[in-house]
Amino acid sequence: MSRLIRHRSCSKLSLPSSKSYLNQTRNVTTTYGSSSSRRSSLQKRTNITSSYSRRFTSVSSNRYASSVASQRFVKIVECGVRDGLQNEPSIVDVETKVQLLERLAEAGLTAIESGAMVSKKGVPQMATTPEVLQTMKPWQGVSYPVLVPNVKGLENLLQILQASSVAEGTPVVNEIAVFTAASDSFNKANTNKNVAESLVELEKVVKKATENGMRVRGYVSTVITCPFEGLIDPKRVTEVAKALLDMGCYEISLGDTVGTGTNASVRRLLEEVLKVLPADKIAVRNHDTYGMAVANVMTALEYGIRTVDSSVAGLGGCPFSPGATGNVATEDLVHALHGAGYETGVDLRKLVTTGQWISDKLGRRNESRAGRGWSARWSREEQKGSK
Repeated sequence: MSRLIRHRSCSKLSLPSSKSYLNQTRNVTTTYGSSSSRRSSLQKRTNITSSYSRRFTSVSSNRYASSVASQRFVKIVECGVRDGLQNEPSIVDVETKVQLLERLAEAGLTAIESGAMVSKKGVPQMATTPEVLQTMKPWQGVSYPVLVPNVKGLENLLQILQASSVAEGTPVVNEIAVFTAASDSFNKANTNKNVAESLVELEKVVKKATENGMRVRGYVSTVITCPFEGLIDPKRVTEVAKALLDMGCYEISLGDTVGTGTNASVRRLLEEVLKVLPADKIAVRNHDTYGMAVANVMTALEYGIRTVDSSVAGLGGCPFSPGATGNVATEDLVHALHGAGYETGVDLRKLVTTGQWISDKLGRRNESRAGRGWSARWSREEQKGSK
């Protein structure tokens, strides 16, 4: 279940001693004593340098092309099955959740939240997570992280995975997500702990998870505004994010939970965070309450952020932030990214079809404007084609 991550070791450059260097110099002088031998040697070195230069130019060009290609790819972490469905007023059955996971993977998404090991009383929609994990058929190359709030939740998850791995041979989940906030008031409302207390608990979770070969992703909520405390200092966000990274999280997702972010506030946040943390360790999670989510994602891309969280059909919300809508709709995000020349690996048509399918299943309006727009366009094209 564990993944082996190899890091390149950087050995120190070994310089010759002064005595050795002088001896090497004498040898060179002796070898190149005559003018003819010097010219011959110079020609050889010129040929070698020219050959090396061509190889270096070729390698540099390939590396540059690879770097450019990687900079144009944006990874999407799909949160609709967990963060989206947990806010639905009615319980969603296991079969629908499993079908949604299947459809999202088929659409090309490679990171899909599959559930949460949380209180059944507090979040009844996630009570069926064990059944979902035991029923789903994971796609190769797709990660299905589960949200875990504490050590007890992780222990319960490990028991489920152990049982399923005995039956299936390979555990369906090798990654979890832990969460806290930049605001004490919000965190107390969410977990009954202040931020400092939650970090103590999460350190235990991360340690136990990594010991069991699992990757851990960290979430920080209320990075722009808190529904109880108002504007959040970006320095506070940086401190919390760094604490999660230091304890072993491989990536930190910064969540604009209330959805009040703007171009200016996102810039202020990232300019502060990126003083301390590298861009490749940061993801963004933008709720679309004020219709700014896609614009804020595009701003984050300017700072080198290349991982974005979203929810199919714009599913979701926040029970502690009245009026807050779901995360940016995955369809809206993919539409914008592809239009700007970025790559995602996602099949937009399959994604849009999935968004409309789950919206119909839930008996609600599809909150993705791009999804509704593309669906209407394709429907018209099909009608014209049938005439």
